[in-house]
Amino acid sequence: MNKNFKIIVEYDGTAFFGWQRQKDRTTIQGELERALSIILNQDIKIFGSGRTDAGVHAYGQVANFHADTQISSRDIKKGVNSLIKDPIVIRDCHIVEPTFHAQYHAVSKEYHYLILNREDPCAIGRLYQWHIRHPLDIDMMNQCCQSITGVFDFKSFENSGSPRTSTVRHVFFSHIHPLEDSRLVFKICGKGFLKYMVRNLIGTIVLAGLKKITLTEFNAIFEAKDRTKAGPTAPAHGLFLKQVNYS
Repeated sequence: MNKNFKIIVEYDGTAFFGWQRQKDRTTIQGELERALSIILNQDIKIFGSGRTDAGVHAYGQVANFHADTQISSRDIKKGVNSLIKDPIVIRDCHIVEPTFHAQYHAVSKEYHYLILNREDPCAIGRLYQWHIRHPLDIDMMNQCCQSITGVFDFKSFENSGSPRTSTVRHVFFSHIHPLEDSRLVFKICGKGFLKYMVRNLIGTIVLAGLKKITLTEFNAIFEAKDRTKAGPTAPAHGLFLKQVNYS
């Protein structure tokens, strides 16, 4: 009997060329499909909620796949986690309705971006946060976050090659929180995101935090709809897909 399985996947993206399957390159999707095909003894294709770029991590990526099998969800999860030696873990696996699709049925995605804001770098955790030596103005950065919350055209923060028909996106919330040990987290939740949009946003918001641009200048960049006006793309290793939400 053909069943539709939904999985929640956690991964360290450091050594991978992103989520999407690529020929002759190691990707999250490719490794999962390889392991599932071995365990289920059939060709398995999985559908993710969306792509993550090379070097980006995830706590809660969601995907689904169809398989004709009597193997239980629990045993599929255990089998994949024992077979894959790379830092990929299936945290949950269960059967869902046949029509469920991880990408098309997602209503929002939440990303977190971690920053270490102190003079000294760190030895532990350096692969999971962007080290910025100079003090950041959190209030200024949060004013920028308020400017991007809502339905707007994010063309200024889109890298080329983004598969889309429109650059308008709905951001439900975005803000900066201080954490322990001189760390900050940028949280953003939206219906969907353009290519590199989150990293381009935080790269530009950091310029405001460093007082290299004013809030007025940030808003002018936003309204320009021109990627060349915005700040640098923040490093991939600070970005995490926190969770994908469904109705």
